[in-house]
Amino acid sequence: MRQIFLDTETTGLDAHNGDRIIEIGCVELVNRKLTGNNLHLYLNPGRDSHEEALKVHGITTAFLADKPKFEAVVDDFLTYVADAEIVIHNAPFDVSFLNAELTLAGRKPFKAHVTSVVDTLVMAKELFPGKRNSLDALCSRLEVDNSGRALHGALLDAELLADVYINMTRGQDALLMDTGETEEVGLVVESVDLRSFQLPVVAANEQELQAHDDVLRQLDKSSGGKSLWQTGAI
Repeated sequence: MRQIFLDTETTGLDAHNGDRIIEIGCVELVNRKLTGNNLHLYLNPGRDSHEEALKVHGITTAFLADKPKFEAVVDDFLTYVADAEIVIHNAPFDVSFLNAELTLAGRKPFKAHVTSVVDTLVMAKELFPGKRNSLDALCSRLEVDNSGRALHGALLDAELLADVYINMTRGQDALLMDTGETEEVGLVVESVDLRSFQLPVVAANEQELQAHDDVLRQLDKSSGGKSLWQTGAI
């Protein structure tokens, strides 16, 4: 299964009021392993970030001045996410911004291009009801190292989210890069072909058969003679 862990940084909080995406970070997992096939885009939004947003991500208008606009990279972005399961923390926020950008670029809404969207914030609220479930809080709770996160960055946050997701779903102890090498550090998975085993068939002895018949008689008595094996229904 191909999963894309996605995060965005934006000029503000309201996609319907003219705020734009300035950064997209995507991390790819295939069969719950990091592949290294990530996508990282900085985008020129054509406007300044709000002061509060700038404090969060630290990405200045001057830095973005020579970056491409979303419509210039939209085809590459849609090709990358096509037919994948997309995992986002607080998905409605990011999807609303992606939809706004796609509309401006003359494309269909985001969910029309992907298999599904999974919201890890919803998952976290079900797993940890009544607790703080921000990405930072989940990193702390699940012992995911986020010490390098002084400011929000889309690619770093997507990487952290992938690790948080693996921990929440308890499928593997650590994320491993699939490099094609035979040796991997941290996790060893052995494939066993069960067809090579000849399993013995052990028949019940007379005492076991008698005990089985006694249980069936007791069940039939308790049901007033209406047990299914007596009525012929099975």
